[in-house]
Amino acid sequence: MIASSAASLLRAVVAVVFILSILRFVLSLKSLSYLLGRLWRWGEERTQAYQSFNVPRYGEGLQENPLYRKAAAYVAALPAAEDSDHTNLFSSGVRPNEFSAQLAAGQVINDFFLGARVSWTFLPGAGDGGCLVLRLRRQDRYRVLRPYLQYVENAAEEIENRRKEIRMYTIAAGKWRSVQMTHPATMETVAMEQDIKNRVKSDLESFLKGRAYYTRLGRVWKRSYLLHGPPGTGKSSFVAAMARFLSYDLYDLDLSVVSDSADLRSLLLDTTPRSIILIEDLDRYLATGGDVSGMLNFMDGIFSCCTEERVMVFTASVSKDKLDSAVTRPGRLDVHINFPLCDFTAFKSLASSYLGLKDHKLYPQVEEGFQTGAKLSPAEIGEIMIANRGSPSRALKSVINALQRSASFKEAEKTLVTNYSSGSRRLSESELIDFTSGRMGLGLGLGKDTTVREIRKLYGLIKLRSGSRREGTMPAEVAGNAADAGGGVDERR
Repeated sequence: MIASSAASLLRAVVAVVFILSILRFVLSLKSLSYLLGRLWRWGEERTQAYQSFNVPRYGEGLQENPLYRKAAAYVAALPAAEDSDHTNLFSSGVRPNEFSAQLAAGQVINDFFLGARVSWTFLPGAGDGGCLVLRLRRQDRYRVLRPYLQYVENAAEEIENRRKEIRMYTIAAGKWRSVQMTHPATMETVAMEQDIKNRVKSDLESFLKGRAYYTRLGRVWKRSYLLHGPPGTGKSSFVAAMARFLSYDLYDLDLSVVSDSADLRSLLLDTTPRSIILIEDLDRYLATGGDVSGMLNFMDGIFSCCTEERVMVFTASVSKDKLDSAVTRPGRLDVHINFPLCDFTAFKSLASSYLGLKDHKLYPQVEEGFQTGAKLSPAEIGEIMIANRGSPSRALKSVINALQRSASFKEAEKTLVTNYSSGSRRLSESELIDFTSGRMGLGLGLGKDTTVREIRKLYGLIKLRSGSRREGTMPAEVAGNAADAGGGVDERR
């Protein structure tokens, strides 16, 4: 027994020694490979002719050299900068927990381009900010130098755009005023069919890389989108997600404060490239007597002169079919995206985001509610889930109740509007109250003190929206109340 234990112990010791030997051999090989690489580079530097190019930080008059800024951003993003034996680390100052590496004095960073090895070194200078030194073999300078510097500039521009602080601009006293855009929406968090989301992302990526293509076609480098759908369906959040995806600033252009075409041109000229220009509620602008010809000039002539490298986004609370076809044709609005009310698929996406649910025993009841034709906006469902985020079951029950109220309201609306359209009878005050009570839980603000006149006003608006009114069938009082109320409805998201 003792001999057997000793033999087992001996075998274990031998195995450990063998493993350690292999590990030491592998490490020795890595060390040997590293030393051989250093020796090879030393020999290459002694036998090859190299040429150095200084990139000073400041030029004459202490003007910053744009190439220095871009080269520094590019070199700092190279993996070799962090893998180096020593480097300087800085906080970005824009986003929390974001750091960047910068060359230390005398530090050498190697890069490869078109099969050639190039190196960057930082040389500090007294009072002039120092300079970056680009070094490459003399025989490669004609083949590599210019294409490499163009590549560095393009790569640095993409890096700077990803890191920059996105600004949101609004009009105040006829001028643009900006604040930092803090809206957290991203392409990953917006509730949208994945296929549509992927197509939009692909379209935006193609636009970003399309300068040469648009130039070759002789077209202005711009893209325009129409986001249409009922209020609360996520159009504004999607615009914020687009801005983050592109790293573009966002200009909220309120046409109601623009006096004429000259004012519009001035505002557009003050926008910067790589920006999104947002015009919300296009349908309301046109329906309230907005200048259609001016809008077309804005999309064509004025648009073309001052919107290079910009994305235009229009939103509308109605279907695109209800907008003037002259406004929505291709070339003026290139991409049309529908934002519908929630269905069960969109609900599951929202439940996953808001509540962390992948499935639940109440899902069949929620699906049944949607199958009855009940409709809720993503904003309504989102608010329910936020209010009940501590209890997923309570949140789902609240959604089910809201769907039931929506279905009841829809059926009542259909019945009552049919009676009005046929002219068979007028509605009594009690019927109007019963009719509107189904909306009390859906955010219309109707309470127990709501007057009959307010209820009639609301009913008139709903009936106008249904499109089933026939001339002469709406009582004058209701029609008048609806007309009075029409200008005060605020659907701004």
